Amino acid sequence: METVNPGYYLLIAAALFSIGLAIVVIKRHAIMVLMGIELMLNAVNLNLIAFSQYDPDRLQGQMLALFVMIVAAAETAIALAIILQLHRHFNTVQLDEINDLKK
Repeated sequence: METVNPGYYLLIAAALFSIGLAIVVIKRHAIMVLMGIELMLNAVNLNLIAFSQYDPDRLQGQMLALFVMIVAAAETAIALAIILQLHRHFNTVQLDEINDLKK
């Protein structure tokens, strides 16, 4: 079986992480920030799977990626619930307009 150069995986993961980080830093919409965080978590998963190629069992990186996906799903559910409550209370999900928590 022909293997793909792991450098390509790392390059794609770095691009995904950079795009996710840019979304988190630039966007002020809560849903977009959550999507940026998820993009960064998927970049980490891609790195874990790429490095598991060098593991003799080839299972530890994949199991850790599965664990990260499970934690990300739980994190997304909790974050969406928090965003829903923010929208009910403030009638907006723009993070710049929510100032009552700072006081």
